[in-house]
Amino acid sequence: MLIDFFYTLRAAKVPVSVREYLTLLEALKANVVGPDSDSCSIDDFYHLSRTVMVKDEKHFDKFDKAFGAYFKGVEMLTDFTKEVPLDWLQKILEKELTPEQKAAIEKMGWDELMETLKKRLEEQKERHEGGNKWIGTGGTSPFGNGGYNPQGVRIGGKGGNRSAVKVWEQRAYKDYDDTQELGTRNIKVALRRLRKFAREGSAEELDLPDTIRSTAANAGFLDIKMVPERHNNVKVLLLMDVGGTMDDHIARVEELFSAAKAEFKHLEFYYFHNCVYDFMWKNNKRRYAEKFATWDILRKYNKDYKLIFVGDATMSPYEILQTGGSVEYNNEEPGAEWLQRLTHTFPKFAWINPEPQGVWQYRQSISIIQQLMSQRMFPLTLKGLEDAMRMMSK
Repeated sequence: MLIDFFYTLRAAKVPVSVREYLTLLEALKANVVGPDSDSCSIDDFYHLSRTVMVKDEKHFDKFDKAFGAYFKGVEMLTDFTKEVPLDWLQKILEKELTPEQKAAIEKMGWDELMETLKKRLEEQKERHEGGNKWIGTGGTSPFGNGGYNPQGVRIGGKGGNRSAVKVWEQRAYKDYDDTQELGTRNIKVALRRLRKFAREGSAEELDLPDTIRSTAANAGFLDIKMVPERHNNVKVLLLMDVGGTMDDHIARVEELFSAAKAEFKHLEFYYFHNCVYDFMWKNNKRRYAEKFATWDILRKYNKDYKLIFVGDATMSPYEILQTGGSVEYNNEEPGAEWLQRLTHTFPKFAWINPEPQGVWQYRQSISIIQQLMSQRMFPLTLKGLEDAMRMMSK
């Protein structure tokens, strides 16, 4: 059975080798997990196999998908005491509302929304499903998940209509894979418009035109001239939105990230979620433990860095304009303040948006970000990238 599991990981582009597969078999033979050990659940096997077969945490997401696809249902088949997983059942509580019903649901303001949630938490004593008031699943209440409300707080569960202005849960995002193979070299070619070459360092490269000129001027006696090697000295600060609605764009952002790492020798990158606030991070697995203060980033890099934002700019306007508007924590200053500080510090900047340009006019948050970016927002297309690179290279 495990040989097929090995090939499933390979098919999912997880770089596992035969040596690692044999190590896993040795661990099982030694009863690290199994019937004769203290650990015999499929969760224990998952942690063992991931530890043995995945050498870089950026491949954890690929491993999880391959593991889930291969072993789905195995634990339930061997343990009949477990309940049937909820995602195997039809979502009977998920209501399809008519446009008239959706239009009839009144939006709350930010302060009223937060105050009402506080009261609900104090009053509610039990689980609730399919209503319009209490915290629960389905229905039209502004609190809970799985239902519809044009402006509410999602508490747990999976987002559906993406209209929440606050998300009451801790979510895990994955780093963008910088080894993603590009299907085309066109993205790299587009990024090359930003490159700026300069000759720096010791003279180690033959300057043929100058050598010919000097030799001719020296009555035919060879006069060799050397110059420093040409290097691409452009500096790029790449800030990438991750998680939430950006999950729809992972493949294209990974292609862009791979191309940027290949083309720019001086590349610094950080992650943020929806909008930039007082801190960013480099590793999504440790984003709460390893924070980088935005003030420190502003001070660390010189103004000759080209600043590139990558994000769909799709969020509640509160997240940009409101103190405490972040879906994850109570930010002390609005995101707009931090965006303005960044663009004032780095005068060469652009925002790359993976959302289709045709929907930009229907997203209020995109319009706000465009204004903050002085209309320097470009679509994540080849033409959009070329236009952005040409604009920043002037």
